[in-house]
Amino acid sequence: MQSLERLGPFFPGGRIGFLLVHGLAGTPAEMKILGKRLNRYGFTVLCPQLAGHCASEEELVTTCWLDWSRSVEDAFDALSRHMDAVFVGGLSAGAVLSLRHAQRYPGRARGLALYSTTLRYDGWTIPKLSFLLPLILKTPYFGKRYRFEEAFPYGIMDDKLRGRILAQMQSGDAAAAGFTATPGASLKQLWGLVAAVKRDLPGIKTPTLIVHAGNDDIASARSNALYVRDHIGGPTELLLLDRSYHMVTIDQERNVVGDATARFAWNLLSDAERERLAAVAREPVPAAPETSAQTPDAAAPSPASSVAEGMEKAAEGAGR
Repeated sequence: MQSLERLGPFFPGGRIGFLLVHGLAGTPAEMKILGKRLNRYGFTVLCPQLAGHCASEEELVTTCWLDWSRSVEDAFDALSRHMDAVFVGGLSAGAVLSLRHAQRYPGRARGLALYSTTLRYDGWTIPKLSFLLPLILKTPYFGKRYRFEEAFPYGIMDDKLRGRILAQMQSGDAAAAGFTATPGASLKQLWGLVAAVKRDLPGIKTPTLIVHAGNDDIASARSNALYVRDHIGGPTELLLLDRSYHMVTIDQERNVVGDATARFAWNLLSDAERERLAAVAREPVPAAPETSAQTPDAAAPSPASSVAEGMEKAAEGAGR
């Protein structure tokens, strides 16, 4: 399985795999903490780098959503050759790419885990006139020059963690830290991906875990998580978080997210698969907590992605 390490961060475990896909203009580091958590429970985890990412904005805009989707397909094929079953999960645009994979290859993934699915940018930090952006990007001048700049709180509720990660993001090392802005051309590609997925969302029958912050600053739960829940064709589980913003895989409830993901996958395994997974796990998959998170109707505050190792250290430094 050494060839898998060339695709992105890789954590070898048993023969049940997880493919974790980062977001648009992001980096595999967004998924490493979650990957390590799942690996603790025996899962083999691969966090592939999407085409055009982690180098420069100029390189990113040379790729389209079909290239990103192909990155997921190639990584899935490489991982599945060594696994008895593979789950696919993704953050933000990575969640949309996960849906696309299930759409194109029905039955190949045992389950989907969607974190902060972004079909529409309508969180409480997004300007009210953002619905005009598709029209603006069609103009030659703005279409080539527009960049979507991330705004406070940058998808992170934890103050200390946000400060550390923001400093790392602004260091300029895109190979490890991702970008602080998304080119307009890449946003247009994301909208093309979203349109393709929404056209046949009911056709996706794969069991799906939907994780979203009830107070997401980038993409509201109502227009994204609940939309997927209400339109996808397969069984779903919904987890709404009340102490996180958009970056749920690294924010304050990252361990809640990891444990919920492990339980979701565990419940879709056969007895024989569970036995083999438990044999290589460092810890058993934890039981579900008795309490649940908030609804997406919580009031939002008024409006006012990370060096790989640095992001992990920042999260660890903020406390678990």
